[in-house]
Amino acid sequence: MPYIAAKDGTSLHVKDMGKGRPVVLIHGWPLTGDMWEFQTLALVEAGYRVITYDRRGFGQSGHPINCYDYNTLADDLSAILEELDLWDATLVGFSMGGGEVARYLSRYGRARISKAVLLASVVPFLLKTADNPDGVDISVFDGIKQEIRQDRFGFLQGFISSFYGVSMLHHPVSQGVLDWSFTLASMASPMATLDCVDAWGTTDFRPDLQSFTLPTLIIHGSADTAVPAALTGRKAAAQIPGSTYIEYEGAPHGLFATHPERVNEDLLRFLAH
Repeated sequence: MPYIAAKDGTSLHVKDMGKGRPVVLIHGWPLTGDMWEFQTLALVEAGYRVITYDRRGFGQSGHPINCYDYNTLADDLSAILEELDLWDATLVGFSMGGGEVARYLSRYGRARISKAVLLASVVPFLLKTADNPDGVDISVFDGIKQEIRQDRFGFLQGFISSFYGVSMLHHPVSQGVLDWSFTLASMASPMATLDCVDAWGTTDFRPDLQSFTLPTLIIHGSADTAVPAALTGRKAAAQIPGSTYIEYEGAPHGLFATHPERVNEDLLRFLAH
């Protein structure tokens, strides 16, 4: 069953691998479910059932013109959980995907979910507002959208390099990983790429945090320039009671590929307890 229909009929491309307790991996912007290659292999080999999917507008899922708000994205996640009849599942959200975890829990509760993981996640709130004064100014998100409109592919090349912390003297991932990531990001609809900047950049998940009444692991890199830990991971950890927070010193945003062994070890340890 490679496709599942969302509530509005949009086709969602799903991969369902392995057997055991289900782990649902939710990808970040602007990639696809295939970004989880390093984690999928480790989890399946450890005896878990792993479900990945392409967010609407990305990869091989349907590319509607609009409907990229988090309520719709959480409904998409719910449709997958229901169609596959998943119970006792762990939700793992990377970057933008952390928003789906938060909004799903607040809209649907935790009946099907046993644990949650926020990996370099945008939760709880990125935008600078009167009550979030250390957030990111709206002009930054407007600038990103302007660059995408002018030359989406040129933007993606530069963004992906910074995503993995690549510099003239520092190459934490291979050229192959950079090329692969660019290919995944290029598959997205230009409309989805643009609209999701507003979704992950301006959605306030602080009210959703009260729904995290389950074991929660939060992992973030101290050198994450795309989604700074001070704005997100540390705040989420402070506001989710009983959560476990792990910060990787020197790790960039794309730590699933720069630090895959450590991420996998921490995920498996959390899943086992």
